[in-house]
Amino acid sequence: MERYLKHCWYMAAWANEIGENGLTREILGRPMYFYRLESGKLNAIVDRCPHRFAPLSCGTRKGDNLVCGYHGLTFAPDGHCVHNPFSDKIPVGANITTFAVEKRDEIVWMWGGKPEEADPSLIPPFPFVPDAPNWRTVTGYTLMQANYEYGTDNLMDLSHIEFVHKGTFAGDGVIFAGKHEVIQEGDTLHSNWWMPNIPPPSMAQGRVAEDAIVDHWFDMQWYAPATMRLFVGACPHGEPREAGFAVPFAHILTPANDHETHYFWSSSRDHDTDSPEVDGFLKQLFGEAFDKEDKPIIEAAYKNVRGKDFWQEKPLSLGIDQGGTRARRMLETLIKREQVQDA
Repeated sequence: MERYLKHCWYMAAWANEIGENGLTREILGRPMYFYRLESGKLNAIVDRCPHRFAPLSCGTRKGDNLVCGYHGLTFAPDGHCVHNPFSDKIPVGANITTFAVEKRDEIVWMWGGKPEEADPSLIPPFPFVPDAPNWRTVTGYTLMQANYEYGTDNLMDLSHIEFVHKGTFAGDGVIFAGKHEVIQEGDTLHSNWWMPNIPPPSMAQGRVAEDAIVDHWFDMQWYAPATMRLFVGACPHGEPREAGFAVPFAHILTPANDHETHYFWSSSRDHDTDSPEVDGFLKQLFGEAFDKEDKPIIEAAYKNVRGKDFWQEKPLSLGIDQGGTRARRMLETLIKREQVQDA
């Protein structure tokens, strides 16, 4: 079976990561170079000259063309070699694979298959990421030494917060009083927690009275292969959700290769939007939660089974982990479906 889903969009970067010199990043086992053309349009090309495999990102630019810094072969944005300094003849096989890229919601997306098959309508929606009047988002990134599906397991089973996140935003046991459900809508999977009639969780402090009783929820949405949106909310007990508030988060995983994962995250808010202090606090809080709490346990668990088949290791089921289990099964089905379609 193919390792990766192809007919889908993978997050390559936050838009502000791609500066004047572009960005190099391994994605789906390939070294990639993301850069802007003179028009401002984004381009993505495998960062490897076909002559002696030097990174094109280490060369120079000639207009929109890339000049290899090793022997001077020049490549157009579509990957075709357009100049050979040693001959008028372009060598056979001198073209480089390129990928379709789109910027949406301050996110740079890369299509996993052939550029001509890219469908922008399939880009997952993250309208809450861009800053707006009275709206502020902080973003982050970390590289995990683990296969991306193990990151999905973690995010689709938020019961782990009671144990992993004791130093940041553990729920003081509220998970155990909650109800978990997994719902499938087409190729989208929902892994939701509903925790009614509880004291205000930490994220509600300052937004409700200290002696209030609230209903609390986590709604996680999964889009194949590993793009997730989380809404964490609370409202007065017994009232409709609209009477309270919800905070949106992005949790997006992109395979660097079989054993490493790019983990992009964001946190948005509608208060203190001009406060660098709040920005700094949230970056520190979530940086600690993901880098110092999630990442070590995911990496350690993956190290125990690295290179082995997940199902053959016979993982136990606790019921509350069905979000990750079903995401794995759905992904397997989608990849097999692609294989049939592409045969």
